Amino acid sequence: MVYVEKKLLFRDYLTIGSMLFGLFFGAGNLIFPVHLGQEAGANVTAANLGLLVTGVGLPFLGVIAMGLSQSSGVFELSSRVNKPYAYIFTILLYLVIGPFFALPRLATTSYEIGIAPHIPNDQQSLVLAVFSILFFITAWWFSRKPSKILDYVGKFLNPVFLVLLAILLLLAFANPLGDVTSAPVQASYQSGAFSGGFIEGYNTLDALASLAFGILIIEAIKNRGIKDPSTVAVDTIKSGTISIILMGIIYSLLSYMGTMSLGGFSVSENGGIALAQLSQHYLGTYGSIILALIVIVACLKTGIGLITSFSETFSELFPKGKYMFFTILVSAMACLFANVGLTKIIELATPILMFLYPLAMTLIILAIIGRLFNNDPRVYQITTLFTLVASIIDGLNAAPAVVSQTEFAQTLIQLGEQYFPLFAIGMGWVLPAFIGFIISLIWYAINKNQHA
Repeated sequence: MVYVEKKLLFRDYLTIGSMLFGLFFGAGNLIFPVHLGQEAGANVTAANLGLLVTGVGLPFLGVIAMGLSQSSGVFELSSRVNKPYAYIFTILLYLVIGPFFALPRLATTSYEIGIAPHIPNDQQSLVLAVFSILFFITAWWFSRKPSKILDYVGKFLNPVFLVLLAILLLLAFANPLGDVTSAPVQASYQSGAFSGGFIEGYNTLDALASLAFGILIIEAIKNRGIKDPSTVAVDTIKSGTISIILMGIIYSLLSYMGTMSLGGFSVSENGGIALAQLSQHYLGTYGSIILALIVIVACLKTGIGLITSFSETFSELFPKGKYMFFTILVSAMACLFANVGLTKIIELATPILMFLYPLAMTLIILAIIGRLFNNDPRVYQITTLFTLVASIIDGLNAAPAVVSQTEFAQTLIQLGEQYFPLFAIGMGWVLPAFIGFIISLIWYAINKNQHA
């Protein structure tokens, strides 16, 4: 009997792509493009292109890397450097996209946009605490059965989110508050608008999340009867393409909506406030209800994915801990950190993101081109080592003044400014990573010839 490999239908790609989009498109994906549009003003086109590179392009590379590498997850992929590094990198990555930053931000974004405008100032802390508890209980409840995540997110929550968001976008573009070409430009976007958008894309966390969510796509594809690794890789990329196209379109629409809002509102502290103002303007009392639903659904579906991927990974890294134990742990920790506040979370996240992103990007790129050097560990190790030096300096440069202004930090930052091209736009790691890659590639080629 000849076994015939099953093939996915177009509707399967749509459902899986919708799931991935739903997992990606959470808190930061709503608030950062709008805020970017307000700050960039007339320079929104260049700023939006920068946002698309890091906010859409890099996550797509992450999905491709997970597909082509045929890895079972972040730990297996990063083990190509070595096992100790894999433990540290995987744990740190999941803490950042899990309980320390991304997960708490989901709850605080939902609260600040949908609930906070209706709560007296003296009751904000109490109501936030209650809301965050309810939010994470709900996310935890959906996360109990990871096999159902495709149904929860791809078939139900994501379509609801898209319909609600479409209502607001249609009204904003049908009746724009202002003209994009004459919108005021904030100082940070008057020169280097592209680089400003590029850095803003880091804050979505999607390039990091792509390594975590990639495995959820792979599992969803395998659950549909696709077993051949090369077929899984191709189907992963096809499904990811649908998600990325959707993300790019909606990012752009949100950015331009933010710029047009300057005709009626001043630049807000964060994109959440701007979204609340726009919803109130276009939809009145009902606007607040619709916006609350948009944000809560968007954040909830991403929260489900993050809790699921965090718990599955940690239960594999630490087998003594059960999946359900980690779902409770990560939900409780995220609930605790959520009460720090949205603006504070964003401030604290930036330096750690600037440290992690270069390491994640080199891992992604090496996984994509790994066949060129037979995935030799030495190439991974040396490239990562060179990148690590630069990523530490990038992290220090983005750290709060209490850290970045110390004598030690300033010495390293000045070295970065002097010797690393693109350091000013947060890409000082590119040259060191490239040098490390070339050195390791030469080493690999020499050893290969010696043993030929």
